[in-house]
Amino acid sequence: MTGFEHLYGRLLTSGQLTEEERQMANRLASKTKDGSCFRCGTAFVAEHSLPNGAVYCRECLMLGRVRTDEDLYYFPQQGFPKQQSLCWTGQLTDWQQQVSDGLCQAVAERRASLVHAVTGAGKTEMIYQAVASVIDEGGAVCLASPRIDVCIELYKRLSKDFACPISLLHGESEAYFRTPLVIATTHQLLKFYQAFDLILIDEVDAFPYVDNPMLYRAVENACKPDGVQVFLTATSTEALDKKVKRGDLERFRLPRRFHGNPLVPPQKVWLAHFERELGKKKLVKKLERAIRKQRESGYPLLIFVPEIKLGQAFCQVLSQVFPEELIGFVSSQTENRLELVEGFRKQELSILVSTTILERGVTFPCVDVFVVDAHHTLYSSSSLVQIAGRVGRSLERPTGQLLFFHAGSNRAIERAIAEIRLMNKEAGHE
Repeated sequence: MTGFEHLYGRLLTSGQLTEEERQMANRLASKTKDGSCFRCGTAFVAEHSLPNGAVYCRECLMLGRVRTDEDLYYFPQQGFPKQQSLCWTGQLTDWQQQVSDGLCQAVAERRASLVHAVTGAGKTEMIYQAVASVIDEGGAVCLASPRIDVCIELYKRLSKDFACPISLLHGESEAYFRTPLVIATTHQLLKFYQAFDLILIDEVDAFPYVDNPMLYRAVENACKPDGVQVFLTATSTEALDKKVKRGDLERFRLPRRFHGNPLVPPQKVWLAHFERELGKKKLVKKLERAIRKQRESGYPLLIFVPEIKLGQAFCQVLSQVFPEELIGFVSSQTENRLELVEGFRKQELSILVSTTILERGVTFPCVDVFVVDAHHTLYSSSSLVQIAGRVGRSLERPTGQLLFFHAGSNRAIERAIAEIRLMNKEAGHE
């Protein structure tokens, strides 16, 4: 079957294959018994019909049209050559090693698992051995995340630490090529069928994966019948906790950061009239003083805002008030986001304003973090915990300044602070 290798493990529509490829492929009914799209699990709706009476799925249309009068196709996944894939030379702490060993055993015994570890615990390094154990035996592994930024960060790290070819898949990436290790956004899993021996979902509590039946379906379809699923998070969800209680998931918990220092607890700072003053092209004096004082330290400053328009206006005013600073703003709509993030990491920018797009999966050494309008409804307790987790991640500066500016504390703020304190207590820091 030479020439078809790039199609192994893929789920394809009729229009995505040549006539010859369709003849060679295995077929699947596009409509399930309950009237749903096989690929994404969404119910077919009569109003989305074609002139011939067939119905198509609107939900996953961007991946190629699934229609009720045409089958879906797949080429069964094939094994890869056995190899020695891991070239990472780092050392795990005793706590990390315990999680790594437990995970390797769970994967070997085909048991679904949850790695629940604090931000900065070193989750990525703790999965290396389990990932390598599958690849080295000729298996296929996918490390998926809901966020493009997280996938890119993971790709950079794993490209250094694994000797095998790795493909990176997201909406703006290069075309797919077949590799034993795939790093992909969770949406990209909709393009696979029974392809992976091991699927790891990083940031499992993050939008758009959390509470998304379509993406849950994508993971199920992409995993081999005897494959294993592993979930990674710093802030577990109610649904995951229930699965642990039922025995459907084995939990590996690590409340310590890799450097052994405690999580930095946030300080609450009352700040009224932020948006009103911004409308006048001004900063509230208390915030201006806090930023000025922080800049004396020379450490990079990451400032979170809840909304894009607010962030854009805030960045403009900041640039006027602090003309000596190099300031950038990133959101999901920022075209050169990756360049700005890299510039901030290299300290070419001294202040970076961000929406929750950077709440997780990115590491900036020695950074301080301010959250403006921390009481905003867009901030959940888990997103505030993740934001807080950007501080104190590096060995050279395991501490840092973390301020939650608010105009009235709420349940999300209090829960986030309580969870951080609980993790520190579990780790023996309080």
